[in-house]
Amino acid sequence: MSDGASPAASARLNDRTFFVLIGAVSALALGLLAYLLLVRRGGLVEGVDLRFMPAVNAGLNACAAALLLGGGVAIRRGARALHQRLMVSAFGASSLFLVGYVAYHAVHGDTRYAGTGAARVLYLVVLASHVLLSMAVVPGALLAFYFAWRGAFARHRRVTRWLAPVWLYVSVTGVLIFFMLRGSLPAVH
Repeated sequence: MSDGASPAASARLNDRTFFVLIGAVSALALGLLAYLLLVRRGGLVEGVDLRFMPAVNAGLNACAAALLLGGGVAIRRGARALHQRLMVSAFGASSLFLVGYVAYHAVHGDTRYAGTGAARVLYLVVLASHVLLSMAVVPGALLAFYFAWRGAFARHRRVTRWLAPVWLYVSVTGVLIFFMLRGSLPAVH
């Protein structure tokens, strides 16, 4: 190294740079979602009908959950290459979900739960836990991929010990929220 920095110092600098990038990407994603859901409330695009997207998004969440479970089984069996493919695919499914979610909410805004009583309370509890935990998935997944790419598997495992159940919960509750929300709405004839 021409600047006299040790390899460990160089790795810390690269890590720090990537951590800042992860923070910026995560903050940008959360900011965009907050703007769409809390400020703008839909209507950014006229004449576009994306009412099919919630069902597609539920399918993407279900796919991500299945891929996450498959990735967990693969790594426990020592099938590292299969684990990598399954986890990249899970990230792809979750990323497509996020794009579809943003597109739907940009066009249509938020859909309110129409139920009442205990069903409404249950929906709001599941929704709140889903939303709060989902904020950790993007930075957590990016960290896990980064550590795996760097070959820092001890750090990768530390991140994925908490990320895997959180990501799986978010994916499964995403499907559950879709069905709870759709079940609360009046039938359209």
